[in-house]
Amino acid sequence: MLTSIANSLGSGSGINVSQLVNDLASASRAPKIARITELANAAQAKISAVGQARSDLDGFANALAQLISDGTISSQPTLSDASRASATALPGAALGSYAGTLEIQTLASGQSVYSALVPSASDPIGMGTMTLTIGGTTRVITIDSSNNSLTGLANAINASGTNVRASISTDGGQSRLVLKGASGAAQAFTLTADAGADPGLAAFAYGAGGSMTLAQPAADATIKVDGIPFTRASNSLSDVIPGMQLTLKKAEPGMIISVGATRPTEALRAAVTDFVGVFNQLKSSLKAAQNSAGGSTALRTLDRQLSGFIGTALTSDPDINSLSDIGIATNRDGTLSVNAARLETVLREQPDAVEALFNPRRDGGRAETTDPGVAVALDRLRDAALAPDGLIGGLSKALAAEAAEIAKNREKIEAREDAYRARLEKQYGSLDARIGALKATQSYLEQQIKLWSNEQ
Repeated sequence: MLTSIANSLGSGSGINVSQLVNDLASASRAPKIARITELANAAQAKISAVGQARSDLDGFANALAQLISDGTISSQPTLSDASRASATALPGAALGSYAGTLEIQTLASGQSVYSALVPSASDPIGMGTMTLTIGGTTRVITIDSSNNSLTGLANAINASGTNVRASISTDGGQSRLVLKGASGAAQAFTLTADAGADPGLAAFAYGAGGSMTLAQPAADATIKVDGIPFTRASNSLSDVIPGMQLTLKKAEPGMIISVGATRPTEALRAAVTDFVGVFNQLKSSLKAAQNSAGGSTALRTLDRQLSGFIGTALTSDPDINSLSDIGIATNRDGTLSVNAARLETVLREQPDAVEALFNPRRDGGRAETTDPGVAVALDRLRDAALAPDGLIGGLSKALAAEAAEIAKNREKIEAREDAYRARLEKQYGSLDARIGALKATQSYLEQQIKLWSNEQ
C-alpha cells in the first residue's frame, strides 16, 4: 500500500511530493545516524586499541617464556666427546662453571630373546598356560582355542601389563617370536610353560627348559663421575650430576670424558636489550589504548603495574634479585633504558645471579613462590590482566557491551526513522490525493463555466 503511494507521490497535485518526503526524512535521519556512527567508530577504536595492548602483553609474555624454555639464556653443559654421551641442562639448573669427568664402563640394556623360525605366525602352537616372571612379579599367559598361534601368544604377552613387549619378525617367509624387556638388570625375565601345557609351547619359552635364544642380557649402566662409581638401570641419568641430564651412547672403560658448562653471557646481554625494546613497545601500545579509551582507570593501573615490575623481586638472591639491579632503569616518560656499564659489571662479577633472573633456581629452598623469575612473574601479571574480570579482560568486556548497546540503539533509530518516513509518505500521499481531487473538481467547474458562457 505504502509502496504504491510512494510511487505515485506528486502524480495528482503536480508538486514533487516524493522529493519533499525524501528531504524531510533525510533531515530527520542524517544527524542521528551521523551521531550514532561517530559513537560506533569511537567504540571500535577503543576496542582495537585495547585489543592491540592485550595482544602485545600476551605476545611479550609468550616470547619471553619461549626464549627461556629453549635454553638460549641458560648455562649449557659441554662434553669433550659427543659420540659417547650427550648432556642437557635441567630446568632451574645452576651449572655455573661446573667442571668434571665422566667414564662410561657399561651401558644399560634390556633383555631380548627370540624363538626358532616357524612356517607361519597363524599356525597352531599348542594350548595351555605359561608364566612370565619379572623379578618377583608373575603373570599367567593363557593360550586356548581362541588364540592358539604365534600371533595370539604375542598379543597375550602384550596384554599382560608388564614391560615385556612381544613382536613377530619374519625371515625368508617364516616367522619368529621376539621378546624385549625394559633396560636394567632388575628387568630380566623368564617365560616358562606350565605343567600340563602342550609340549609345543616349550619352543616359545625362555628359562627352565625353554628353547628361545638369549640375544641380549638385561644389564645396568655403570659409570664414574669424578672417579665416583654409579649404577643405574637406564642410559638416561638426571640424578648423577646436579642440574644435568646425561644420555649415555657408547661404553668404553678407561676413556675419560671432560664435562663442563658454558655461560650464556652474550645471550643474556641480548636478552636484556630485547626485553627493554619489547617492553617499550608494550608501553607505547598501552599509552595509545589509554588515549583512545579516554584515560581508562584500568589501563592506568596496568601501566603502573608494568612500571613497578622492573623493581619487583624475582629471586631470593640478597644482592641481585630484580631487573633494576642489573642496570634496567625507568626513564621519565615511563620507557626503559639499559645502563650498559652496570650490566657489564654484574655479568662479570655475579653471572649466576643475573642468569637466575631469567632461569630461576629450583632446589629444596627455592621454588616459584620465592624465586618466580622474569617469565613466571610476567605470566602472573599477564594472566591477572587478561582474566575476564582483570584490568584488560574487564575493560574489553565493558567495551564490547558498549559497542553492542550502540548497535542496538542504531537499530532503534533506523526503525523509528523508517516509521517516520512511512508516516510522511502516508500523510503526503493523502494530501496529494486530496489536492488532485480538488484540481479535478476545479477543472470540471471551469469547463462548465465555459459551457454556460458560450450558451449565453
